Order: sequence, then structure tokens, then C-alpha cells
Amino acid sequence: MGDRPMTVTQGQDSLPLDSPELYFNRELSWLDFNERVLELAEDGRGPLLERVKFLAIYESNLDEFFMVRVAGLHDQVDAGIDAAGADGLTASATIDSIAARVRELDRRHARAFEDVTAALGTEEVRLVACEDCDEHELRELDKAYREQIFPVLTPLAVGPGRPFPYISNLSLSLAVRLRDPVSDVEAFARIKVPKEVLPRFVRVAGCTFVPLESVIARHVERLFPGMEIMGHDFFRVTRDADFTVSDEADDLLLAVEDELRRRRFGEVVRLEVSATMDPGLRAKLVEWLEVEERQVYDVDGLLDLADLWEVHGIEGRKELRDAPWAPVPLPALEEDAFAAIREGDVLVHHPYDSFSSSVERFIAQAVRDPDVLAIKMTVYRVSDDSSLVPLLIEAAERGKQAVCLVELTARFDERRNIRWARALEEAGAHVVHGLAGLKTHAKALLVVRREGGGVRRYVHVGTGNYNGRTARLYEDLGLFTADPAICADVADLFNSLTGMARSPDYRKVLVSPDHTRRGIVEEIEATVESHRAGHDARIVMKMNSLVDRECIEALYAASRAGVRVDLNVRGICRLVPGVAGVSENVRVVSVVGRYLEHSRIYGFHRNGERRYYIGSADLMPRNLDNRVELLTPVEDAAAVAEIEDTLERCLADDTYAWDLGSDGRWSRRAGRERSVQDELMQRTLDRVSDTVSQPLP
Repeated sequence: MGDRPMTVTQGQDSLPLDSPELYFNRELSWLDFNERVLELAEDGRGPLLERVKFLAIYESNLDEFFMVRVAGLHDQVDAGIDAAGADGLTASATIDSIAARVRELDRRHARAFEDVTAALGTEEVRLVACEDCDEHELRELDKAYREQIFPVLTPLAVGPGRPFPYISNLSLSLAVRLRDPVSDVEAFARIKVPKEVLPRFVRVAGCTFVPLESVIARHVERLFPGMEIMGHDFFRVTRDADFTVSDEADDLLLAVEDELRRRRFGEVVRLEVSATMDPGLRAKLVEWLEVEERQVYDVDGLLDLADLWEVHGIEGRKELRDAPWAPVPLPALEEDAFAAIREGDVLVHHPYDSFSSSVERFIAQAVRDPDVLAIKMTVYRVSDDSSLVPLLIEAAERGKQAVCLVELTARFDERRNIRWARALEEAGAHVVHGLAGLKTHAKALLVVRREGGGVRRYVHVGTGNYNGRTARLYEDLGLFTADPAICADVADLFNSLTGMARSPDYRKVLVSPDHTRRGIVEEIEATVESHRAGHDARIVMKMNSLVDRECIEALYAASRAGVRVDLNVRGICRLVPGVAGVSENVRVVSVVGRYLEHSRIYGFHRNGERRYYIGSADLMPRNLDNRVELLTPVEDAAAVAEIEDTLERCLADDTYAWDLGSDGRWSRRAGRERSVQDELMQRTLDRVSDTVSQPLP
């Protein structure tokens, strides 16, 4: 499990709540989450192409982790900031622990890839190198090389007057050792694998996939006529891809564009090399790229398996995938969303409920309704094919007040958001880029409609982005409501974001950075007081990450007071459960499965009262201090019942659930009788069984 601070398991009634023994390391906890993703790829009971998907997710997750989190640790070390964190580890010690842990996981990842490709071969889906192809396949590969690959290759030699070339972030390269037979001089050359413009896997003879770099290596002599090829191997570079835009930037959009250009030139934080690479060549790469040995990762087998999405995406072969799921429409919202919301709050749960027939349909109705006066919306991550932003453009063109708060600094979505922001501005919409120094991560939609002699406001608050593509892959909740207090709060939030005003005192919602932490801690403390008064009390939460120290201390205090605390944490969890005298009343469960568990729910039971909040904020310092986040209470009885049912199913899952122990180890449950995601698909079908007859696949 890598280097961890020791945990305390007994006799600690006087242990201070800020003791290092009571906090897992943030980065190592994230690696534990990625291990759970890897376990799904290793699980031989999963459909083969779904195992391919999890192999790809593991790799892409790890890339972002190095580009952002590990890069940040190196920045701390370079700046001389190496004080121990709450867990007792310094930044430098954390880097060492990460390196040891990643090397262990990468070896497992390589073995899992071998197992999966062998199993795919029995299903006539072959992923092989050129040397494993037959003559017919080689002829196809040679033709592809001549006609498609060779014309775009650019070999770059290193030698006198030819410095080592710049290696772009996440690029895969061939390192070639050359010798001039005339002068007997040895040299080095780099060939970039052009997977940005060509498929990473060359498909031939039906379902045989050959890595692009293998095809290039087969013909490497053609790139260096007259030279002797002494050897070749593969390497890949990961660079620091995080950036900060100055709070004093006059034009945020231009400032973000400038930083995006600089991102290509970030410091190298990881060098991956083939485990078979010649030691001398490896040493040269380390020297040229100016990395420490702890930043070098020797990889067995193929590098850059994030591109396995190409194999996962082959058409057909349903028997190798999860049974398809079609999100179920909500007829009431499709027919007249405004009437449905006036009758009572509507809770939607994606991907079980259709995003297109709920959120997208609601906005479409608002755009085309002559009585709608204004539509306001936050945009954090939207897809390239989004229908929502074009609808806002249409609203502006129809003369409605269309307001869009576009978060330009949403990491790795900056370019897409810049394009949408410009398109909205050109259509006449009001586009705002957020508050200086704060990312706007809240998921909020406000519609103002003329009704009777006045106006009525309608609101949607979600836990996930307004993104139709991810709504089919991520588990998220959304609340449609016309509750006057919540609607007034959301209207005030938009006004504070678009205008110039201090954060208001909200009626019902919790808003970061000023109110969320305080509101959550006050709810925890009120639950503790109820328990001390002799009433039944319980805290139940579902989130992506639990990092914030003050919130963790409040949960420890609740456990010490005897309150039962059930936590469903998908990813990072710094809280240590099961410590006698501190957290023996805390249970931590993680569900990782077919859909990315993404909703945030905060529940407090006391003296018969049930209080639930849903929204965009995890309990992390960045969400509570450095972002605009929004949590809304859920008060409708039917919606509360659905949330409670969902939480209990999550906690009861024994197929895709892991339990966290006080030693930091996550243990996968082995019952295989209950899967929350399967159950929620069936629950959704049961709800509409009178109109939907399809059985659960």
C-alpha cells in the first residue's frame, strides 16, 4: 500500500482530533481509488470490452494525476515548501511514496492488459504487434504505412548543431540509436508517434489491432537511409499541465488563452520508458529531459494505454459489453415542464432518468415559450455537441435575457469553453466569466416566466455538469423546483456572480466559499446535540472526496458522541474509520462500477427529522474555499424518500463496493448479490412499468 502513517486502533480516547494518525495522505488515497478502477479491469467476471474500458480509465486517470497533483508536489519542493501535512508526510516523502505505489500498480496494469488481450484473442479480437501478424495482415500494414503513416512522420536527430528536441506533453515517441557506417559515429533520433492525427491502433483483417508505433518500428530503416539501426525503444513524457491565471488579469479570456499556450512547455514530471530500453539510452533520456530517477517509470509492454478507448469503441460485439441501457424519459417534464414543477419538486437521477427529456427538454421549452423572460445558466464542462449552449444562443436571438456564466478555467475544458463563450457573445447573450480567484463550479439553471399578473421563477440545481454526454456515463442528481425561497436564493447567486456585490445571506441554500463549510458543520453539530438529548440521530453522506480537515474533525466529534456516521466516498478519503474512541461509529464505503458515482448528498437525521442537501460541492478545501459551489435542500417528501432509498442501496452494495479499514486498506465486498447500479436501473423501469415494458437487460 505504499508508505502510510501508522493508524491507531485502540485506547485513544484522548487522541487529539488533529493527530497525524487520524488522516490518510490525500495523494495515496487517490491512488487507492485508481486501484479500485484497476481491480475492475482485473476482474475476470466482467465483460471483456468493459475490462478494456477500465484499463483505459486507469491510464487516463493517472495521466491527469501526474499533470496536476504530482506536478503540484514538485512545485512545493522546488519552492522549498516541504513542511509535513496533516498526515505527517512532506511533499518530497509523498512523491517517493507515489513512485513506489505507481510502480506496483503499473505492473498489475500490464499483467491485466496481457490477460485481457489474451482473452480477447479467443473472441477473435486481436491486439498484437507486427511480429505476431500473418503475411496478409503484414501486407495491409505495409500499405497503410506507405499511404498514411510515412507521409506524416518527422524524424528528429540529435547531434552537433541539433539539440535534443522539445517533447510535448503526453506524446509517445520512438527513441532510435543510429550509427553512420562511414564515420562510425553513433547518434540518437526521436520519432513522434502521430496519434493526434492517426488512429493509435491500425485495424487490419477484420478485428486485428496493431499499435501504430509497432508499424513505425517495422519500417524504421526507411526513415534513416544509409544508417545502421543499433536499436530502438519507446518513451513518453508527462508535463506539468496545471496553471493559475492572475486575479488581476484585465481580460480573463485572453489570459486563459495565454496560459493554454504555456501549458505545452510545463516542466517534465514523469518519464515513462519501455522496460526493455537499453540502459545507456535510458540514461541519456534522463539527462536530456532533466528528470530525477524517481520520476522515471519502466513500463512492461505497451505505453499509453489510455488509447484503448479505440478498441473499446469497435462496433457490434454486444456479448463483450455490459447490456445496453437507455435512460428513461420523464413524460411530465416532456409534456409541460412548468406545470409539472408547479405541482411539486421533481428529482431526476441520471443516467437512469433521461437528461435529454428532462434538463434539455426544460431549457428547450423555456427558449420557445413566449412567456419566458430570462434564462440564466452556469457552464463548467459542456460537450462539443452540446444542445444547451445553442439553445441559449437561440434564446438570445428570440430577444430573451440569456445569461451564461462560463467557467473559462475548467481544467482541460478551457478551449471548448472559450469557443462557446465567444459564440454566445456573438449572439447577444450576456456572458460572464466568473469571479476573480474563484472557479464557478455550481450547477444552476434559472428561468423567469411571466405568469398571471407577475412572474414566477423555476430552478434546476444539479450535482453534475450540464453535459449530455457525461450525463449518460456519470451518476448525478438534479432538483427542479419552484420553491420561492430556493428560487430567490439562486437568483441572488446569479446577481452576485454577474454584478458587483458581496455574498448575500441565503435563505435555504449553502453557497461556497462563504457558507458551505459552516453550514455542514452546523448540521453535524445539531445532529450531535439531538443525540445527546436522547433522540435517534444519524449522519449519512455521499460524495466524491472527503479531504477537508474541519469537516473531518466534526465527523470525528460526532462519532465520539455516539452518532452513527455512514459515508459513501467514491474517491479520496482522508478520514480514518474504526479508530477506538475516535471513529468506531464511522463506516466508509466506496462504490466504483459501470457509471461514475458523481452525486453529492449530505443527510442529517435527528429526532424524526430528515434533512438532505444535494449539489456540486465535495468536502474539500478547494470546493469550500476557492470555488463558487451550491448545495440546495431537498424537502419534497417523495424526493427525500428516493434519496434515502438510493443511499441505502449504495451502502448495501456487495458487488462493486469496497470497505475502508483503519489500516488504510480497501477490501472489496464479495457477496455479488446486490449492485446499486443494477438496482437503480430496475427501480427506474419499475417506476414507469405501465408505459415501459422492456425488462432489465
